[in-house]
Amino acid sequence: MYLPKQFEVSDLGEISRFVTEVGAADLVTVDEIGTPIATLMPCVWRTTNQSYGTLVMHMARGNNQWKSISSNGKSLAIVHGPQAYISPSNYEAKKTDHRVVPTWNYQSVHFTGKVEVSEDVELLRKIVTELTDAHESSREVPWKVAQSAPTYFEAQLKGIVAVILHIERVEAKYKLSQNRSIEDQKNVISDLENSFKNNDRDIANEMKRNI
Repeated sequence: MYLPKQFEVSDLGEISRFVTEVGAADLVTVDEIGTPIATLMPCVWRTTNQSYGTLVMHMARGNNQWKSISSNGKSLAIVHGPQAYISPSNYEAKKTDHRVVPTWNYQSVHFTGKVEVSEDVELLRKIVTELTDAHESSREVPWKVAQSAPTYFEAQLKGIVAVILHIERVEAKYKLSQNRSIEDQKNVISDLENSFKNNDRDIANEMKRNI
Protein backbone atom coordinates (compact mmCIF):
# COMPACT_ATOMS: atom_id res chain seq x y z
CA MET A 1 0.00 0.00 0.00
CA TYR A 2 1.24 3.49 -0.84
CA LEU A 3 1.13 5.06 2.61
CA PRO A 4 2.22 8.69 3.12
CA LYS A 5 2.80 9.35 6.81
CA GLN A 6 -0.04 11.86 7.20
CA PHE A 7 -2.60 9.27 6.08
CA GLU A 8 -1.24 6.30 8.06
CA VAL A 9 -3.33 4.77 10.87
CA SER A 10 -1.37 2.70 13.41
CA ASP A 11 -3.86 2.40 16.29
CA LEU A 12 -4.92 -1.26 16.18
CA GLY A 13 -8.01 -0.47 18.25
CA GLU A 14 -9.18 2.02 15.61
CA ILE A 15 -8.31 -0.36 12.77
CA SER A 16 -10.25 -3.16 14.51
CA ARG A 17 -13.27 -0.86 14.90
CA PHE A 18 -13.14 -0.03 11.20
CA VAL A 19 -12.81 -3.67 10.08
CA THR A 20 -15.63 -4.77 12.39
CA GLU A 21 -17.90 -2.01 11.10
CA VAL A 22 -17.26 -2.88 7.44
CA GLY A 23 -17.46 -6.62 8.08
CA ALA A 24 -16.17 -7.86 4.71
CA ALA A 25 -12.93 -8.11 2.72
CA ASP A 26 -11.77 -8.79 -0.82
CA LEU A 27 -9.34 -11.72 -0.70
CA VAL A 28 -6.80 -11.45 -3.54
CA THR A 29 -4.71 -14.48 -4.49
CA VAL A 30 -2.74 -15.59 -7.56
CA ASP A 31 -3.40 -18.94 -9.24
CA GLU A 32 -0.85 -21.42 -10.59
CA ILE A 33 -0.47 -19.55 -13.91
CA GLY A 34 -0.13 -16.14 -12.34
CA THR A 35 -3.70 -14.89 -12.76
CA PRO A 36 -4.94 -12.70 -9.89
CA ILE A 37 -8.32 -13.71 -8.44
CA ALA A 38 -10.46 -11.86 -5.89
CA THR A 39 -13.57 -12.72 -3.88
CA LEU A 40 -15.52 -10.51 -1.49
CA MET A 41 -16.36 -12.38 1.73
CA PRO A 42 -17.79 -11.49 5.15
CA CYS A 43 -15.03 -11.68 7.73
CA VAL A 44 -14.18 -11.59 11.43
CA TRP A 45 -10.78 -10.43 12.64
CA ARG A 46 -9.58 -12.62 15.52
CA THR A 47 -6.79 -10.71 17.25
CA THR A 48 -4.30 -11.98 19.82
CA ASN A 49 -1.79 -10.37 22.18
CA GLN A 50 1.13 -12.13 20.48
CA SER A 51 0.37 -11.45 16.81
CA TYR A 52 -1.98 -9.76 14.37
CA GLY A 53 -4.16 -12.89 14.54
CA THR A 54 -6.32 -14.19 11.73
CA LEU A 55 -9.00 -13.00 9.34
CA VAL A 56 -11.71 -15.68 9.25
CA MET A 57 -13.94 -16.11 6.17
CA HIS A 58 -15.75 -18.72 4.11
CA MET A 59 -16.07 -19.21 0.37
CA ALA A 60 -18.52 -21.02 -1.90
CA ARG A 61 -17.24 -24.48 -2.79
CA GLY A 62 -18.13 -23.77 -6.42
CA ASN A 63 -15.66 -20.85 -6.45
CA ASN A 64 -12.44 -22.18 -7.99
CA GLN A 65 -10.30 -19.60 -6.21
CA TRP A 66 -9.90 -21.74 -3.10
CA LYS A 67 -8.61 -24.69 -5.16
CA SER A 68 -5.78 -22.55 -6.55
CA ILE A 69 -4.56 -21.16 -3.21
CA SER A 70 -1.03 -22.24 -2.34
CA SER A 71 -0.17 -22.74 1.33
CA ASN A 72 3.23 -21.15 0.68
CA GLY A 73 2.02 -18.09 -1.20
CA LYS A 74 1.21 -14.66 0.23
CA SER A 75 -2.29 -13.25 -0.13
CA LEU A 76 -3.88 -9.87 0.35
CA ALA A 77 -7.22 -9.05 1.98
CA ILE A 78 -8.60 -5.56 1.39
CA VAL A 79 -11.24 -3.98 3.62
CA HIS A 80 -12.84 -1.03 1.85
CA GLY A 81 -14.44 1.90 3.62
CA PRO A 82 -16.36 4.86 2.18
CA GLN A 83 -14.80 6.96 -0.57
CA ALA A 84 -15.58 10.30 -2.17
CA TYR A 85 -14.51 12.74 -4.89
CA ILE A 86 -13.13 15.99 -3.45
CA SER A 87 -13.62 19.12 -5.54
CA PRO A 88 -10.91 21.82 -5.59
CA SER A 89 -13.79 24.29 -5.23
CA ASN A 90 -13.47 23.65 -1.48
CA TYR A 91 -9.94 25.05 -1.24
CA GLU A 92 -9.15 28.66 -0.35
CA ALA A 93 -6.22 28.66 -2.81
CA LYS A 94 -8.66 28.58 -5.73
CA LYS A 95 -9.22 32.30 -5.05
CA THR A 96 -5.55 33.26 -5.23
CA ASP A 97 -2.87 31.15 -6.92
CA HIS A 98 -5.26 28.51 -8.38
CA ARG A 99 -2.75 25.76 -7.57
CA VAL A 100 -5.50 23.25 -6.81
CA VAL A 101 -6.64 19.96 -8.34
CA PRO A 102 -9.35 17.36 -7.54
CA THR A 103 -8.55 14.40 -5.31
CA TRP A 104 -10.18 11.30 -3.81
CA ASN A 105 -10.72 10.62 -0.10
CA TYR A 106 -11.10 7.08 1.21
CA GLN A 107 -10.42 4.57 3.97
CA SER A 108 -8.81 1.19 3.42
CA VAL A 109 -7.10 -1.57 5.39
CA HIS A 110 -4.76 -4.18 3.85
CA PHE A 111 -3.99 -7.50 5.52
CA THR A 112 -1.09 -9.57 4.14
CA GLY A 113 -0.33 -13.17 5.08
CA LYS A 114 -0.65 -16.83 4.23
CA VAL A 115 -4.04 -18.41 3.60
CA GLU A 116 -5.27 -21.67 5.06
CA VAL A 117 -8.19 -23.47 3.37
CA SER A 118 -10.17 -26.14 5.21
CA GLU A 119 -13.14 -28.37 4.46
CA ASP A 120 -13.53 -29.38 8.11
CA VAL A 121 -17.25 -29.28 8.90
CA GLU A 122 -16.86 -28.45 12.59
CA LEU A 123 -14.54 -25.55 11.79
CA LEU A 124 -17.04 -24.29 9.23
CA ARG A 125 -19.87 -24.55 11.73
CA LYS A 126 -17.85 -22.46 14.20
CA ILE A 127 -16.96 -19.85 11.57
CA VAL A 128 -20.52 -19.47 10.29
CA THR A 129 -21.80 -19.18 13.86
CA GLU A 130 -19.16 -16.57 14.72
CA LEU A 131 -19.88 -14.52 11.60
CA THR A 132 -23.63 -14.70 12.18
CA ASP A 133 -23.35 -13.68 15.83
CA ALA A 134 -21.08 -10.76 14.91
CA HIS A 135 -23.49 -9.37 12.33
CA GLU A 136 -26.68 -10.12 14.28
CA SER A 137 -25.44 -8.62 17.57
CA SER A 138 -26.77 -5.12 16.88
CA ARG A 139 -30.27 -6.31 15.98
CA GLU A 140 -33.06 -5.97 18.55
CA VAL A 141 -33.86 -9.68 18.26
CA PRO A 142 -30.70 -11.43 16.95
CA TRP A 143 -31.20 -14.48 14.75
CA LYS A 144 -29.25 -17.55 15.86
CA VAL A 145 -27.77 -20.36 13.78
CA ALA A 146 -29.63 -22.79 16.05
CA GLN A 147 -32.89 -21.46 14.61
CA SER A 148 -32.07 -22.79 11.14
CA ALA A 149 -33.59 -26.14 10.16
CA PRO A 150 -30.81 -28.64 11.05
CA THR A 151 -30.91 -30.63 7.82
CA TYR A 152 -30.96 -27.45 5.74
CA PHE A 153 -28.06 -25.91 7.68
CA GLU A 154 -25.93 -29.05 7.35
CA ALA A 155 -26.57 -29.10 3.61
CA GLN A 156 -25.48 -25.46 3.35
CA LEU A 157 -22.23 -26.23 5.18
CA LYS A 158 -21.37 -28.72 2.45
CA GLY A 159 -21.46 -25.90 -0.07
CA ILE A 160 -18.67 -23.80 1.49
CA VAL A 161 -15.03 -24.03 2.58
CA ALA A 162 -13.25 -22.22 5.40
CA VAL A 163 -10.71 -19.56 4.45
CA ILE A 164 -8.35 -18.24 7.15
CA LEU A 165 -5.74 -15.55 6.51
CA HIS A 166 -2.86 -15.72 9.01
CA ILE A 167 -1.99 -12.04 9.20
CA GLU A 168 1.65 -11.02 8.94
CA ARG A 169 1.23 -7.33 8.11
CA VAL A 170 -1.50 -4.74 8.69
CA GLU A 171 -1.59 -1.45 6.76
CA ALA A 172 -4.31 1.13 7.27
CA LYS A 173 -4.88 4.35 5.36
CA TYR A 174 -7.39 7.09 6.05
CA LYS A 175 -6.99 9.70 3.31
CA LEU A 176 -9.21 12.42 4.75
CA SER A 177 -7.66 15.70 3.56
CA GLN A 178 -5.17 15.78 6.47
CA ASN A 179 -2.70 17.47 4.09
CA ARG A 180 -5.00 20.50 3.76
CA SER A 181 -5.60 23.37 6.16
CA ILE A 182 -8.30 23.09 8.83
CA GLU A 183 -10.32 25.66 6.90
CA ASP A 184 -10.11 23.59 3.72
CA GLN A 185 -11.07 20.45 5.63
CA LYS A 186 -14.14 22.15 7.07
CA ASN A 187 -15.15 23.33 3.60
CA VAL A 188 -14.82 19.76 2.27
CA ILE A 189 -16.92 18.40 5.16
CA SER A 190 -19.67 20.95 4.51
CA ASP A 191 -19.67 20.13 0.79
CA LEU A 192 -19.86 16.37 1.37
CA GLU A 193 -22.58 16.68 4.02
CA ASN A 194 -24.83 18.30 1.40
CA SER A 195 -24.26 15.52 -1.13
CA PHE A 196 -26.98 13.06 -2.17
CA LYS A 197 -24.42 10.22 -2.06
CA ASN A 198 -24.22 8.09 1.10
CA ASN A 199 -20.46 7.58 0.65
CA ASP A 200 -19.88 11.33 0.54
CA ARG A 201 -21.75 11.85 3.79
CA ASP A 202 -19.92 8.92 5.39
CA ILE A 203 -16.56 10.44 4.46
CA ALA A 204 -17.71 13.76 5.92
CA ASN A 205 -18.48 11.99 9.22
CA GLU A 206 -15.08 10.29 9.24
CA MET A 207 -13.38 13.61 8.53
CA LYS A 208 -15.17 15.18 11.50
CA ARG A 209 -13.93 12.33 13.73
CA ASN A 210 -10.40 12.84 12.45
CA ILE A 211 -10.14 16.64 12.39
